[in-house]
Amino acid sequence: MSTDNTTTRTRTPLTVIGGGLAGLIAAITAAESGTPVHLHESHHTLGGRARTATTPYRTNEGPHALYSRGPLWTWLQQRDLIGPAAAVPLRATLLTRFHRDGSLRRMPPLPVLRLGRKQACAAPVDTDFHTWATRHIGPRHARFAANAIGVAVFHHDPGTLSARFVQERLHRVLATPPEAKYPVGGWTSVVGRLTAHARSLGVRVETGSRLTGSDLAEAAAHGPVIVATSLAAARHLLGDDSLAWESGRSALLDLGLRTRRNDSFIVSDLDSPGWIERFTAQDPTLAPPGEQLIQAQLPLAPGESRSVGTARAEHLLDLGFPGWRSRVTHRAEALADGRTGALDLPGTTWRDRPAIDRGNGVYLAGDQVAAPGMLAEVSFNSALEAASLALRGGILPDGDLAHLDLKSA
Repeated sequence: MSTDNTTTRTRTPLTVIGGGLAGLIAAITAAESGTPVHLHESHHTLGGRARTATTPYRTNEGPHALYSRGPLWTWLQQRDLIGPAAAVPLRATLLTRFHRDGSLRRMPPLPVLRLGRKQACAAPVDTDFHTWATRHIGPRHARFAANAIGVAVFHHDPGTLSARFVQERLHRVLATPPEAKYPVGGWTSVVGRLTAHARSLGVRVETGSRLTGSDLAEAAAHGPVIVATSLAAARHLLGDDSLAWESGRSALLDLGLRTRRNDSFIVSDLDSPGWIERFTAQDPTLAPPGEQLIQAQLPLAPGESRSVGTARAEHLLDLGFPGWRSRVTHRAEALADGRTGALDLPGTTWRDRPAIDRGNGVYLAGDQVAAPGMLAEVSFNSALEAASLALRGGILPDGDLAHLDLKSA
């Protein structure tokens, strides 16, 4: 009995290392083609940075949202994997505040809003954002615009990044109506649906399974391998010191507060990058009745301690959440270092990041590799590309993502 090459390839087993968003999407994509998939996750639960803490305070690792005009949203929607998702209530938008010149304002400066209307393609790759924005709205408002995008880049000085990179994010964050949507119950609800869908397709999911470099080599001898871990973990696993890229560093602060009417919904710091959001405004299930969940991220410069970011967060809380100190029911602090996605410096784009195809049947997926998109969309696009290359034996030229929707690139 004869078989064609496609049939032969689709029956070759695929190993996925890492059970975060990228690993689950890569596994599902491959399994939908009929490929046997074995997914290994070193942690005892799946989800990676998309994990949500257990009750009573259902926190993500820093502020999280899905963007409804992005490819990840469409892919999830097509498979009925989003589940209930909350938009920002109108009343909450009226409680958004912008910290500028030391006080809270109801609106960002109009020049910043005008700049946000420009498409990313209007901004150059080779120039830093502050220099480019200064030519359009002056240095003071350029600084405000750069700091406004701290929520999407987790970087202490976004103005030093590529103008194209920052403008793509500014355009989408300031979009009207807002793109941000919030899975009810936190991102774990989406991870649960992804996991169930993967298992229904026959994916063998193994948690508490930490693979070594020799394990990877053995798996690669029997079929393609997708490494869907952090870039630091992939660097160690593959023994490849070239797997490095610029990322952010932020202090994270989670608070449970007893509810007070007219607390701010969002405090966006325009004097320096920083973001505080009351997530129970759109999803009350994230905290016990009568309480609200606040999450903050304050980017840190090299050498700055977490306490510096925490102090800044507390100052913003004093302004936007009066009396918060006497209302605290829960508090947790963390430092996110190199865990917040890729940042492109002037002269670089997503195409310059570590390539997905590493040769010898090994592929990378994650939020710091060569794929377009914003935040989790990089993990999504790289997972699709890694699965596609694995199934087709890597026949596409390195870095060829022509079949992806690159409108946000």
